[in-house]
Amino acid sequence: MSVTSRQLTLASRPHGAPTDENFALKTLELPPLKNGEVLLRTIYLSLDPYMRGRMSDAKSYADPVNVGDVMVGAIVCQVQESKNDSFSEGEWVLAYTGWQDYAISNGEGLMQLGKEPANPSYALGIMGMPGFTAYMGLLDIGAPKAGETVVVAAATGPVGATVGQIAKIKGCRVVGVAGGSEKCKHAVEVLGFDACIDHKADNFAQQLEQACDNGIDVYYENVGGKVFDAVLPLLNTSARVPVCGLVSQYNATSLPEGPDRLGMLMGQILSKRIKMQGFIIFDDYGHRYDEFATAMQQWLQDGKIQYREHMVEGIENTITAFNDMISGKNFGKTVVKINSPL
Repeated sequence: MSVTSRQLTLASRPHGAPTDENFALKTLELPPLKNGEVLLRTIYLSLDPYMRGRMSDAKSYADPVNVGDVMVGAIVCQVQESKNDSFSEGEWVLAYTGWQDYAISNGEGLMQLGKEPANPSYALGIMGMPGFTAYMGLLDIGAPKAGETVVVAAATGPVGATVGQIAKIKGCRVVGVAGGSEKCKHAVEVLGFDACIDHKADNFAQQLEQACDNGIDVYYENVGGKVFDAVLPLLNTSARVPVCGLVSQYNATSLPEGPDRLGMLMGQILSKRIKMQGFIIFDDYGHRYDEFATAMQQWLQDGKIQYREHMVEGIENTITAFNDMISGKNFGKTVVKINSPL
């Protein structure tokens, strides 16, 4: 039986926020499976900020998506048909076949999730790249100590929410930064943060200073922009700043207005002996995934970590969902449900 698949391909490189015109929704008929191959039915597609960089041809840690190619992304899928002895029909796998309905794989690079995983989409979030990023960046680079103050922006996103909760497990005082009162309330009442400041408030910097009356020992950087501007003067001597993203700048087409503050930043790094380190999770820490997975599974089982998904239905809504995530309109980990399970 022939299978028809829809694909979202990159039609042109965005200038600023991506638009529908930057993508093409194509339909194609897949060839019959060869021996050793499996047909993957996409159930859940992960949307993540790093994808904005892959739409650009600027030099980065990963090659850009070529114009005309399927947009990259992690997916949780089911094996709909198998001619590979290592995979059975109906089992769930994690793959990286991108924004499309179906894909054919020879089995390389697939992570098997079993026949009946309790929460298969969690492999894209709390048990996947975002959770792993939070865990290693905070614990290995941030190295929080009990009693210290940890600040994290995008506090209800999949990385920020996890950072804050791990910091609480480690005995820290946690201050989140989020957009809007609903998200801030969620961070405190559900995630257990000690405080959460609305970055949309006119006196945001003053509120952050009041909430961090003993300064900031660890700032987990995933946003940049005005949040970091408010954080920088509050950093304590020997503060640590893991850097996993700068989402506020991903759609920027020019440098921000105002004076060059690089000298001020370098002066603070020197005088306060601040450690600021960027990292790429699987490049730098891929060999430690099992360590993360063991710890996170236990915390989830014990109810110490809360996790929220922002689920969107339909491949045709992917671009809007992506832009909503970049601009902070999502609430939790953004996942697109592409197809119903088998």
